[in-house]
Amino acid sequence: MGRCDREQCGVSLRPSAAPQAGQRLHSQRARRRLLRGPARGEPVKSIRTRLLVSLLSVVLLSAAASAALTYTNVLSEAEALFDYQLRQMALSLRDQGFIAPDQAAALANDDFDFVVQIWSVDGTRIYASHPGLALPPRAVLGFAEIRLGNETWRIFSTTTHERVIQVAQPLAIRRQLAAQAALRGVAPILALVPILALAIGWSVGASLRPVRRLAEEVKRRDADALEPVDESGLPAEVSPLIEAINALLARLRSAFDAQRAFVSDAAHELRSPLTALKLQLQLQQRSSDAASRAQANEALAAGIERATRLVSQLLTLARAEPGGPHEPLTPTDLAEAARQAVADVVPLADAKSIQLALQAHPNCIVEGDASALRILVRNLADNAVRYTPDAGRVELAVGEDAGQILLTVDDSGPGIPASERERVFDRFYRRAGSEEAGREDTGSGLGLAIVQTIAQRHAASVRMTDSALGGLRVEVRFARRAGPA
Repeated sequence: MGRCDREQCGVSLRPSAAPQAGQRLHSQRARRRLLRGPARGEPVKSIRTRLLVSLLSVVLLSAAASAALTYTNVLSEAEALFDYQLRQMALSLRDQGFIAPDQAAALANDDFDFVVQIWSVDGTRIYASHPGLALPPRAVLGFAEIRLGNETWRIFSTTTHERVIQVAQPLAIRRQLAAQAALRGVAPILALVPILALAIGWSVGASLRPVRRLAEEVKRRDADALEPVDESGLPAEVSPLIEAINALLARLRSAFDAQRAFVSDAAHELRSPLTALKLQLQLQQRSSDAASRAQANEALAAGIERATRLVSQLLTLARAEPGGPHEPLTPTDLAEAARQAVADVVPLADAKSIQLALQAHPNCIVEGDASALRILVRNLADNAVRYTPDAGRVELAVGEDAGQILLTVDDSGPGIPASERERVFDRFYRRAGSEEAGREDTGSGLGLAIVQTIAQRHAASVRMTDSALGGLRVEVRFARRAGPA
């Protein structure tokens, strides 16, 4: 019987944990995630709505600011114009020296908004266009505002050597006329707002029309239609999104093709052992003596074991695939995972009288899934033991090298030619002549594929070289976890 360096291994002989069943078929889910709309209750983030709200807000704010500025300026200019009119009227009367009868009649008209009064230097009123309204005889020269009755008036006073001339106008009328003039200036701006809103709405709709056509095209696609999206006629701003979608579709096509190939290969691989089991069962039923039946039963049991191992590896590979049911990566002691994996392989090594040794250094902590790492180490150790002839040697080591955590598996078997070391990671690949390597069966061709898949998930690299034991050396390098475990 073979032996294992128990002190070096430090393993506890515990049964291997059975892989959990249930392969997650994610092709349709990925397709639905690509095409589905927003989740229920999630607000719709419409580019068209955002553009319209943003542009119309800018237009409204600009129009409001422009209207306010125009209104203020027109009011100010109207006030200045009315003051100029008051002053010019007063100066004209001063220079004229007298008021003609027809002019006096015009000034006395009730439709005339101005009040004219002329005073002598001693305070006697010489002339009043509206006798019922008496302006103060000693008003401040120039412009002033006075309260007369229930109204406020704007008055301009000028003087000569003999008289004081006053021209006044109600402030309410001035402000009403100024407001009307200001509104006439603002009206074109306000009328332009709905025209601009319609133009903006049409422009945004026309710009996004190709995007809507694209959305309708994608909606009409079948679930298996993963051809690239045609980006002709689309705005340049959408091109990065279309390129990303096309890249995703390409990855999905590759994943679906790989999945179809995997299912096809798995069906083919399962067909052979099931056919063999059927033939062995028929042989056992036809056996006439006890020796023949015992031999048939032994062959049947071996066939069941091979079929069970194949199904187990298929499930393990499905779980290790991207999109499968993964545990989160946590600080994991790779040495402990190696100890458990070696314990799983000890019975097979003992059956072949193979010396199995593990050298594990402490504090070999990586970010990983403990169960997956145990499967990785177990597959490497199992592969080495199965390919190593009886009475050979298999050595595993876990330690640190160049700032990384390094797992090595060495065996004294026949090794693998350099030309085949890349292909052995392909699913269902079996080397020619593997049956002469000390094994009774050629295996399923999935063990190293599982190793590669788990390593990729952990951002680890797998490399094969020649071993000092004369066979194959497999190196798996992990990044050391930063900080304490």
